[in-house]
Amino acid sequence: MILTLYSAAGFVLGLLYFQALIWNADQFASGGATLSAVGLLVGRFGLLACILLLTSLQGALPLLMLTLGLLVGRYVLLRRARLATLPDVS
Repeated sequence: MILTLYSAAGFVLGLLYFQALIWNADQFASGGATLSAVGLLVGRFGLLACILLLTSLQGALPLLMLTLGLLVGRYVLLRRARLATLPDVS
């Protein structure tokens, strides 16, 4: 039961982290709001590092489940972004 919570937390973290990455890349590419983009970049890395560190103190299996959830969140977000950019063939 507890490992499922780690996996779900990783999934939510993955969605938030990679959505922020997409926003961050857009900000850097457009050249606007550089200071807020750098702040978000540092915040993203810091939050992820802190959560991974705190989870690692719980043991290897919770860290593995959190990381698995993080990767599933990444997959879902990138799949949704890829489907949004495909041309409509109908």
